Amino acid sequence: MKIAGSTALVTGANRGFGRHLAAELLARGATVYAAARNPDTVDLPGVTPVRLDITDPASVAAAAELAGNVNILINNAGIDSRTDLLDGDLDLVRLELETHYLGTLSMVRAFAPVIAGNGGGTILNVLSVLSWLNFPAAGAYGAAKSAEWAMTNALRVQLAERGIRVASLHVGYMDTDMAATVTQPKSDPAVIARIGVDGIESDAYEIVADDISRQVQAGLAGGVGALYPQLP
Repeated sequence: MKIAGSTALVTGANRGFGRHLAAELLARGATVYAAARNPDTVDLPGVTPVRLDITDPASVAAAAELAGNVNILINNAGIDSRTDLLDGDLDLVRLELETHYLGTLSMVRAFAPVIAGNGGGTILNVLSVLSWLNFPAAGAYGAAKSAEWAMTNALRVQLAERGIRVASLHVGYMDTDMAATVTQPKSDPAVIARIGVDGIESDAYEIVADDISRQVQAGLAGGVGALYPQLP
């Protein structure tokens, strides 16, 4: 779809990758709603700040009412509690699922009628290479992202008949606050934002943004042994 002249809402747009997405959309001629729990923290000139907590149904409904001219929704808001599935706090595991899975689903349910009513458009769910691969230190995050990937696949089919393309973005570590303690190579979020918006404009269903994500995607066909060679 054409970005110039479109109207987009980006969740988690006050910092990190979400802010880069909002800036990229603006640069290409879109009108942008920048959503955050505290809209006062949105400092990107040219956007319209929106108060939004994706885990709060009333907040989601209010955002959908306010941004009634949207034809692009980017579900970027997320958390990483670094919670181990076996020994970590179960409330944090629930929070990961409430945010990445149920929060994203709530956004889609609220905005799908809006986008359809505006003639159709695109929903982009920002996923992760960890939707395909997981490891203990981020067990809750990976489980939530895997659930979000499965949800994305179901919604692709269900919403296509309403003129809504549901896309996913898979990426490894980016140089943002969320990955501040990570010592492994990290992508420039501005570059990944360009790749993501390019994917929307080219009507891609699945946007695999970096080498690690491409490697893991290729490894899916090899099964458990290919993805987890450390297993006996």
